[in-house]
Amino acid sequence: MRLSYQGPLPEMVGFLLLPQYSMMAFFAAVEPLRIANRIAHRPLFDWMLISADGGPVTASNGMTLMVDHATADVHHLPSLAVCSGFTPEAHLTRPLMAWLHQLDQAGCCLGGIDTGAFLLAATGLLKHERVALHWESLPAFRERFPGIDTTDELYELGERRFSCAGGAAAMDMALEVIARRHGAKLAIDVSEQLIHDRIRTRSDQQRMALVKRLGTHNRRVVEAVALMEQNLEEPLPLDEIASQVEVSVRQLQRLFEQELNMTPRQWYLQLRVKRAQRLLAETDLAVLEVGVACGFSSSSSFARTFRAHYGYSPRQVRSAIAEKTFKAQ
Repeated sequence: MRLSYQGPLPEMVGFLLLPQYSMMAFFAAVEPLRIANRIAHRPLFDWMLISADGGPVTASNGMTLMVDHATADVHHLPSLAVCSGFTPEAHLTRPLMAWLHQLDQAGCCLGGIDTGAFLLAATGLLKHERVALHWESLPAFRERFPGIDTTDELYELGERRFSCAGGAAAMDMALEVIARRHGAKLAIDVSEQLIHDRIRTRSDQQRMALVKRLGTHNRRVVEAVALMEQNLEEPLPLDEIASQVEVSVRQLQRLFEQELNMTPRQWYLQLRVKRAQRLLAETDLAVLEVGVACGFSSSSSFARTFRAHYGYSPRQVRSAIAEKTFKAQ
């Protein structure tokens, strides 16, 4: 998945599958390559599936795939995509870290699909790089790796690194690679085979517009929610939000209840608690640090609000993740 390729055909792409990886994102990256081979009537691409020990790997949907090689058996690749799930760093071992560094030194272009960038960042292989991630994972990544430049665009393609938001974005990235290597017509033909109505550019937005997500065209409600989403770490007072969208607090409350069946305060709190849940699942930040990152002034208020929303405490989330990781090992 490197930006440019000058080697022999078929071009080999390695996929490192980690437990609980996103099968949707993996297939979205591979299928365009397969279809390109079929339409071109010659092997333009090939792929190799890799796991840490050479054994089969179970995806987040419960399906298991066999792989071709263990990491120890692979010493050179033009490109390697790291495919992972919600807790990628849980599977980062010293041998795996050493292997990734060896591939990098041998000239391999390393990339992350979905949360694979977490693992590469933890290995120290994303310094001075711009990284594309799924919008849901961006806050956790920014908290965990504040020195790495991030984007909510669909994908990033460079000479030595690549990344994508996962899901269908992996398909758009693969189509861009096909177009660069073998022409726009082939990429369009592959896209049509996939019933993918257009090839999105990397700058396309990941998320639906707020109007579609919220199911309302009320300008003031949409603008208020946008302000809330942009200010989760330091929540804005409701009177300031109301002032910025040019309504009174009472009017804002009436609009939210009418359009979203929830008060502004409830909506804002829901956003912050959902962000906290993702940070608990995807980072190793202390529980108090997670609370502060989501606008809570104390661990007690955070725990109380979180339990009221989900029925269990932040620490129980962490314990469940730790137990699951331990069993996986």
